Amino acid sequence: MEFKTINPHNGETIGVYKGLTDDELAEKLDNSQKAFESWSKVALSERCTLLKKAGQVLREHVEEYAKMISLEMGKLISEARNEVKKCASVCDYYAEHAESFLADEIIKSDASKSFVSHQPLGAVFAVMPWNFPFWQVMRYAAPTLTSGNVGLLKHSSSVIGCAQLIEDVFKKAGYPKNVFQNLIVSHDATEQIVSHHAVKAITLTGSEKAGSSVAALAGKHIKKSLLELGGSNAFIVWEDADIDKTVEIALTARMMNCGQSCIAAKRFILLEGVYDEFVEKFTAAVKNLKSGNPMNEETTLGPMARKDLADELQKQITNSIEQGAQLIYGGNQEGCHHEATVLGDVKPGMAAFDEESFGPLAAMIKADSIEHAFELSERSKFGLGVTVCTENVELALSHVDKVSDGAYFINELVKSDPRLPFGGTKISGYGRELSKDGIMEFVNRKTVYVK
Repeated sequence: MEFKTINPHNGETIGVYKGLTDDELAEKLDNSQKAFESWSKVALSERCTLLKKAGQVLREHVEEYAKMISLEMGKLISEARNEVKKCASVCDYYAEHAESFLADEIIKSDASKSFVSHQPLGAVFAVMPWNFPFWQVMRYAAPTLTSGNVGLLKHSSSVIGCAQLIEDVFKKAGYPKNVFQNLIVSHDATEQIVSHHAVKAITLTGSEKAGSSVAALAGKHIKKSLLELGGSNAFIVWEDADIDKTVEIALTARMMNCGQSCIAAKRFILLEGVYDEFVEKFTAAVKNLKSGNPMNEETTLGPMARKDLADELQKQITNSIEQGAQLIYGGNQEGCHHEATVLGDVKPGMAAFDEESFGPLAAMIKADSIEHAFELSERSKFGLGVTVCTENVELALSHVDKVSDGAYFINELVKSDPRLPFGGTKISGYGRELSKDGIMEFVNRKTVYVK
């Protein structure tokens, strides 16, 4: 099988890659078990040193890696550079903290000595998406490899060039052979991988459909899984918010990465008293976005990653307008380039409210009270995160329990940070990445008891 990566801006072929045969895949899986047997015995201090070197490699090759990201999935080159730098930061974080995170946890009991020891599991299989092709992989790989596991990556077929470069990061950093392997395979190979004796856990970032399929396979073979799936984050604006500052935050929260992020703000729930002002100022800011080639520094809105994704967004916009939403601005599409779009008077039951809109579409929703705003926020099958913008931080903190999502941000867009746990609820998935939680997901917390 052959895979091609395509530049979404101009349709040109970037790379052609030969997929693995069943026998080649089986050999790589066997090699991962052999690598684990030796890698798991390497001193944690040495694993941390290698991770620090991986961060250095990322910084030394920022331009090379950022260019591949932009070419393969259309991310603005400035955003691509920031993504690579963020990957270096997650390497630094776990290189510094892994030893304390994985230290024995002493627990007093009837024993003369009792504690929890943290030991690696084996190979952890990662199925990763195209929208943050470096970050999604590195935030899994940094803690997972450092805890003594080995990594197997099945990346999106549209960013295989990025996947190859990520594998090369670990080679350049001096990691032993086969500790991290990129697998160029189709989705059809997933069960062969999950069922292999070397694979002890699976992590997936992607769509609800992909998550459900992989979780079912993990359950079938009784292997741990972590899912980070879609989102339809609410961005709630109270009447006391500083609207100018809030609009600035909101524009980034919705349009960064051309809106192609699970944690992007997608439903703007505005109190009646600020609805008109917010919509007017947000729309004015959207009009100033400059669409074009993501490799050009002056471009502020690149293409979507694939035409079928842009087509799906266009369908959601059309359906929402037919259901009664007001087209305030935008709504046009040309190939992978989709105009930034603002819809007003969006209500539950409309596509722009009920579905995840993975692109530059902002849905404006009116709420008649703070309580109503939280009720609208909760009327979603997704549960990744919520933003509340207000001058009354203490009041906002008192409403944390009104939100069932995995994150609650006040006066800031929902974002991931190596120091904080990240993950969702409902159909946004389960498990946590990053912080201490992230490294604990794929270790054996072994109870040790001495009488």
